[in-house]
Amino acid sequence: MNIVRSGSGYRFDLNGWIYLHIEGDASERGHQHGFLVAEELATIKRTLEFLSEHDTGKNWAFFRNAAERLHAPKISEEIMLEIKGIADGAQEAGKDITWQDVLTWNAWEELTDYWWPSVAHNYAYGAPLPAQNDMCSAFIAHGDATEGGEIVMAHNSFNNFEAGQFSNVILDIAPREGHRMFMQSSPGFIDSFADFFITGAQIMGTETTIGGFGLYDENGVPEYFRIRQAMQYGSSLTDYVKILLDGNNGGYANSWLFGDMSTGTIMRFEIGLKHYGVETNPECGYFIGFNAPLNPQIRNLECSNTGYCDIRRHQGARQVRLAQLMKEHFGTINCEVGMKILADHHDVYLEQLGFPPEEFQNHPSSRTVDGHYEKDERAYMSDPSRPKPFRPRGAVDGKVTSTDLAARFRLLARWGNSAGLPFLKNEHIDKHPQWEYLRPWLVDRPEQPWTPFVAGQASEQAE
Repeated sequence: MNIVRSGSGYRFDLNGWIYLHIEGDASERGHQHGFLVAEELATIKRTLEFLSEHDTGKNWAFFRNAAERLHAPKISEEIMLEIKGIADGAQEAGKDITWQDVLTWNAWEELTDYWWPSVAHNYAYGAPLPAQNDMCSAFIAHGDATEGGEIVMAHNSFNNFEAGQFSNVILDIAPREGHRMFMQSSPGFIDSFADFFITGAQIMGTETTIGGFGLYDENGVPEYFRIRQAMQYGSSLTDYVKILLDGNNGGYANSWLFGDMSTGTIMRFEIGLKHYGVETNPECGYFIGFNAPLNPQIRNLECSNTGYCDIRRHQGARQVRLAQLMKEHFGTINCEVGMKILADHHDVYLEQLGFPPEEFQNHPSSRTVDGHYEKDERAYMSDPSRPKPFRPRGAVDGKVTSTDLAARFRLLARWGNSAGLPFLKNEHIDKHPQWEYLRPWLVDRPEQPWTPFVAGQASEQAE
């Protein structure tokens, strides 16, 4: 296995993942980061230059100017130095990457799924666009629900493949100040975005986005900066709530699932724009995440068409199926069970329609815990604005950890999707040529195994 180094940072590739360790002050760790993933950053920039105009009608420069104007003034000097360091490192490696490019990549989700649809488009054309910002399956469990009572946390990321295929970084940040952070991420990100992380404060966290959420305050502080501040400087679950609420702009509105390893406490923190909800240690022993908000104020006052209880939609179907799985495995939930849950392909809508078991028990679709829009004809759509038939979209990974593992900065991760089904772009597009425009921008994701990772994974271990 090839180890590539930059100062105190290093990188190696394993089973589809890029393992990236960076450390030091903001400029140092940023430079290490940018240098070590410079090739990937150049690919990301080319991809976004195409997607920005194709998907929104606005070019990359438009969003880059918006990021610099709206977000740069609200980000701390430390993190701006890290962002500029990433650009400096990429430039040293011979790539034309500016700090504005790095910032815009970090801001991409907020700008394209929140600011542009709900604010900027409204300014320009007099009406907001439909919200389409829902992705991911997750759970966090503890106490009687788990084997031995420890916290178990699991998550997979849903996304359009042309963007989600970049979420293959296992990022280990050892800053000079604040807590160490070990997370899934993407090249050039200051946070996780996929949101699966462990910190030196004994906090573990994940989330699922709130579907149908359509509000954004462009005067607020971006979410990717707030969660990075929480990870690096938050020492308790109370700190996380406080930091995420401070300057909240509604961007990347989430149902956060947090665990405190030192106390065994688990929390669900749902945050919209004006409304939020905090719950700890539920009687059932677990929280599940399926992209529909449980908080009635967020769901009714800040969202539209959330898919809540609609089992034709991925939110409602997974709301049912994840609860079934948690009850089925109650008392025995561990990392191995977590991997099984994330890989589940049981389609509850087909089951309730009366299909025979051989047709609903293993039917990968947009409605299953391991989401596969690319396999879904979308015959039962309740909303024609949602992803179209056979859209290259769905789960691109799986991650699990537990108190025992996370206390030692360890996790298990699978790249591709949670069940290991391969995605081969040419085979898919040849069969579904409506997606031909994506052919140059997609990559194959062959079957990969579950792989253990640890923060500070020594280069000699990798070798």
